[in-house]
Amino acid sequence: MTGATGSDQGAGPGPDPAAGPSGRPPAGDPDPAAGPSGAGSIDDPDLPFGDAGDDAPAGTDPAGAVPPVVRARRAVGRWVVSIRPRRQDLRADAVAGASNAIASVPDGMAMALLVGVNPAYGLYASFAGKIGGGLFTSTSLMVVTTTTAASLAAGSVLAELPPGARDGAVVALTLITGIMLVAVGLLRLGRYIRFVSRSVMVGFLTGISVNIVLGQLPGLLGVEPDPGVAVEKALYVATHLPEIGVPSALVGLGALAGMVLLGRTRLRLVATLIAVTVTTAVVVIAGLETVGTVIAIGSIPAGLPGLSLPDWRDLVNVDLIAGAAAIAAIVLVQGAGVAETAPNPDGSRSSTNRDFIGQGAGSLLAGIVHGIPVGGSVSTTAINLAAGARSRWSTVFGGLWMLVILLALGRLVELVPLPTLSAVLIYAALLTLKPGVVRMVWRSGTTGRIAMTVTFLSTLMLPIAAAVSIGVICSLVLQLNKEQLDFHLVRLDYRDGQTVERPVPQALPDGEPVVLDIYGSLLYAGARTLGARLPDPQGTHRPVVILRLRGRGSLGSTFFGVVATYADALAAAGGRLYLSGVDQAMVRRFERSQQAQVRRRITVVPATEVVGQSTRAALEDARRWLAGAAAPPDEAPAPASEGPPIQLSESDPDPDRP
Repeated sequence: MTGATGSDQGAGPGPDPAAGPSGRPPAGDPDPAAGPSGAGSIDDPDLPFGDAGDDAPAGTDPAGAVPPVVRARRAVGRWVVSIRPRRQDLRADAVAGASNAIASVPDGMAMALLVGVNPAYGLYASFAGKIGGGLFTSTSLMVVTTTTAASLAAGSVLAELPPGARDGAVVALTLITGIMLVAVGLLRLGRYIRFVSRSVMVGFLTGISVNIVLGQLPGLLGVEPDPGVAVEKALYVATHLPEIGVPSALVGLGALAGMVLLGRTRLRLVATLIAVTVTTAVVVIAGLETVGTVIAIGSIPAGLPGLSLPDWRDLVNVDLIAGAAAIAAIVLVQGAGVAETAPNPDGSRSSTNRDFIGQGAGSLLAGIVHGIPVGGSVSTTAINLAAGARSRWSTVFGGLWMLVILLALGRLVELVPLPTLSAVLIYAALLTLKPGVVRMVWRSGTTGRIAMTVTFLSTLMLPIAAAVSIGVICSLVLQLNKEQLDFHLVRLDYRDGQTVERPVPQALPDGEPVVLDIYGSLLYAGARTLGARLPDPQGTHRPVVILRLRGRGSLGSTFFGVVATYADALAAAGGRLYLSGVDQAMVRRFERSQQAQVRRRITVVPATEVVGQSTRAALEDARRWLAGAAAPPDEAPAPASEGPPIQLSESDPDPDRP
């Protein structure tokens, strides 16, 4: 969070300016990691969670029929090779690790304060996340550590518990979050991240930032507010100004001002550390006993953290499980943003699912040592890159340096003023606010405006888990609405060697083939929309419709039901339905899923390599059928090498076909 603090929430699609040159090899060059140095990506089709599986459903084997034991052995072997350090990188990685460890000291304590637990737990999570994430993520320079959004969500989950019960609950919450993240990666569900609407994410992350600013105002000014959401706490401060503690306010505002000023200089990477050190020294030397310090929340245990196991009842607590799901969703989206801003130095593509597993490993290790949930951090990753990191070992070294800091300076951490930690969080949140992005979404249209506003207000007024649920629902609604708006049905006319798009007739003509092309999704609502917009065959004689389906690799049961119903309507008028350009897999699925009386009313022309050829073949066959001289199926014109138009019934000829 130091310097670039808080941009954990603002993972955008553009490159991070702090990242510097990506070091990608020229296109077509062999992967430099493929050699004996072993620094390459382990993403491989043979792996159970490699790149090739990112868009494949769980249970598929992109490499073919490879025995599971062989695949597992290959995965372990390639993982071992991928984490092998290179001697020439060790010095640079050790220096970069020290930089991101120093930055994580104030961050870790501030995040634990946000969660509502002992600041030591944030420090434990900082070292555990770096080591666990560094060893398993696919994005080799990603730093897995505490983040503001995940910490705020964890704090929202634990807010209803008494302080004494939070110690055990935070362990269970962190472990459940880690388990969920690993499960998402192993099940190859990373492809679903793309369905999260940008307007929803902007609204949510902006709400997180404003939530932190408002919620930390009492701590910054030394006020003890009544319990409530962040807005209520800020209103309490505004209506109880005499309760402001002058010494606390001076310390907090001074720390905030120092970070803002240093953030514009060359010292921006250590701005928060300097602010924490100076204000701590001032409080100790001046003897400001009215200013609260970390020791008031809990002592920092000496030495290394012990292992922690949660109460089994916490692991099955419905509220904790729901909260962990919300945290996992936040971490998943942020991690995808980190991968975009920190490309691998060897030019290899990051695996979204591998990154999920790595972040899950970080949270699992953090939970074992009594830490809080962790995830990919844009800001700490930027510090890592700016410090000259060359491989994943910069992150691992960062975790090891954190252990050294804990052993050497653990007791000094107890002296850090609480107003300073509130200032750190507010500084992080202010850096995260993106007014330009908000304006862009606001101007993009009414739908995006509504989604962003609803998610923003939900984040301010509701628990984070509920706000995430509303955001997910908004994303689904936006996706369905987009599919509805994008759906378009047109008629294709073939004239003078050209294909012309025309409006779909409201009623079908008698004895004339009508070719229809479809734009938009045909899944679920899209298929029903198609059924509603197909021209009505009632009142016509021998109508023929050809639906062009080229490029449709997935057609569900809803679509099959719609075309079956429409084929019946055409048959009732003495007509026929053709499906052209159908993928062979879809032909087989149709044959398996539909009964014979449905299949015999539909003629399918499989797709060929020549665009439009199958549709023209269907058109010629339909014209012959209408003329009363249609050839038998085995003599029909063959659309290229795929074979003739096929009747989806091998035993029952169409009774209407002459």
